[in-house]
Amino acid sequence: MIHVNKSARSHLRGDIGDYLKVFACVAVIGQPVIDLLIHDQSPHLQTNLGSIYNLIKYTAPAFIFGILYTDIRQHSELGYFDVRAYYRNIGLSLFLPTIIWSLIYLLIMPNLQQRFRWHNILTFFWQFINGNAAPHLWYNTMMLQFALLVPLFWQLHLWLGQNVWKGWAVFIGTAVLYLVWLGIYNSYVFHQPGEAYWYLTDRLFISFILYAIYGVLAWNYRRQFNHWIFRFWPILLVILAITFVKYNHELRQYGWPVNLVNASYYKPSTAIYSLMVIELVATLSLSNQFHHHLAIQHFFHYSADLAYLAYLSNVFWEQLLWRGLHLVKFATIHPYLVLFSLWGATIVLAFGSAAFVQQIIIQMKRG
Repeated sequence: MIHVNKSARSHLRGDIGDYLKVFACVAVIGQPVIDLLIHDQSPHLQTNLGSIYNLIKYTAPAFIFGILYTDIRQHSELGYFDVRAYYRNIGLSLFLPTIIWSLIYLLIMPNLQQRFRWHNILTFFWQFINGNAAPHLWYNTMMLQFALLVPLFWQLHLWLGQNVWKGWAVFIGTAVLYLVWLGIYNSYVFHQPGEAYWYLTDRLFISFILYAIYGVLAWNYRRQFNHWIFRFWPILLVILAITFVKYNHELRQYGWPVNLVNASYYKPSTAIYSLMVIELVATLSLSNQFHHHLAIQHFFHYSADLAYLAYLSNVFWEQLLWRGLHLVKFATIHPYLVLFSLWGATIVLAFGSAAFVQQIIIQMKRG
């Protein structure tokens, strides 16, 4: 057990991490819906759908930032980090649902697999662990790595303390190293001859390490961070708009038909856009805290607890609705109606089923 000198009881109000998890989950549910609709559409409609996709392409960074911010905050306020209890908790709340949902996708919806389909025990296991069981599970492979590494980030939190110089050193050093990593990825992996062999690098934790470390920094230096985003949020909004335009321009450079694979996380423009979204959502969270909107804060805290389970199930519900209602017939006639109705219905089903499963997990923990 790792102890610190501070002791406090963790509150149940939504923090910045909770808001980010909810925003990210709602956005990520829309991504596979757009992927279903964008095919066989006019270039104009493909461009518009690609822009909507880019608008919500901040989900993985927001999830990672939110996970680290909330985990470090909760353990900091608790006053200690019980490593054994932590791993026991994530085993039940993260890894067990992952195993169940990966089996569901591989056995019930095998057509959703990426790259290739399993045909024996070895390929089944490979598809199971690498995130290829369904279009969205590559996120999961990456996020679980960060869940396993939280104790190391806790050590970073302890080392940083409130030392401003250490904070700046880590902030700048992480940004420089991350830019180097993006350069390596785009030079040797993305649309390069070795992509077929090295595509899994996009789901290694190193590809999103920036957002995890910045999540720790945001909590450790929360007084400075909160003051800065409250004061300069209009500037953040301008930067967001500029990088969004840049991001869309980069996607259009690949021509038509629009391939959403080209909306890559691993570009400076995407990284800056994601950070601006994170900081603006953080501003919203702090504003609600400042104005004592307790009902809204409780809503985000409760929804954040459901976000991971909702995320795992969302493609399952989306496919059931898409196929069961034969929405492909209406996709070219009423694309926006299908987009937002399918997106909304999937959100309701994903979070509803997550609430049901969460109650089962709570009963298992009590047992």
